Amino acid sequence: MKDIKWIFVFYSLAALLAMTGIGVAVGLRSIPLILLALLLLFGIMGMGFKKKKEMREAGLL
Repeated sequence: MKDIKWIFVFYSLAALLAMTGIGVAVGLRSIPLILLALLLLFGIMGMGFKKKKEMREAGLL
C-alpha cells in the first residue's frame, strides 16, 4: 500500500455518512428520510465501484 487513493477515502466517508443518515432517519421514524438516505448510499457506492473499475482498466490500481 504505497499510495493512498484519496478519492476512495472520500467515497467511503460519504457512504458512512449516508449509513449514519439511515440510522438517524430510523430514530426519527421518517420513511421518506430512510428512503432518501438509502438512495444516497446506493448512489455513492455505485459511483465508487464505477471509479474503481475505471481506474483498474486504466492500470492505475
